[in-house]
Amino acid sequence: MPVENGNLIKIEYEGKLEDGTVFDSSAGREPLQFQVGAHQVIPGFEESVLGMNEGEEKDVTIEKDKAYGDPNPQLVQKVPKEQLPAEQEPQVGMMIGVQLPTGQQLPAKIAEVTDSEVTLDLNHPLAGKTLHFHIKVVEIAEGQPMEEESADSE
Repeated sequence: MPVENGNLIKIEYEGKLEDGTVFDSSAGREPLQFQVGAHQVIPGFEESVLGMNEGEEKDVTIEKDKAYGDPNPQLVQKVPKEQLPAEQEPQVGMMIGVQLPTGQQLPAKIAEVTDSEVTLDLNHPLAGKTLHFHIKVVEIAEGQPMEEESADSE
């Protein structure tokens, strides 16, 4: 039975950047499980598994528009250095947690540090990148019928 929208599937995968750097892998972990069509993974990844059969493997390239999109300049913010935790000296490339007014925590990368300010980049680390995956479908199961409204609720 080929993968179709609504199926619950388990996959093994390895994700690489254009330069061959592995950014994520299921190796040594349980296979990734998700419901196809429920927007639980990036759009290009969902599209890539459609029609695959159990045990089938393939390599796919997912362009940024089907992955994490382009970096959003509005998600790069300068904040006064004193707003950061004092126990650690901020350094370029460091990841920190930023609390939004809603209470939600988001990871932010420190992009620049001056004497008085720190530039934080809240874009997804893979924004703007083309992703390469090796995918293997391990299991396909019938899922619940998909409801369009519930697909975007989160």
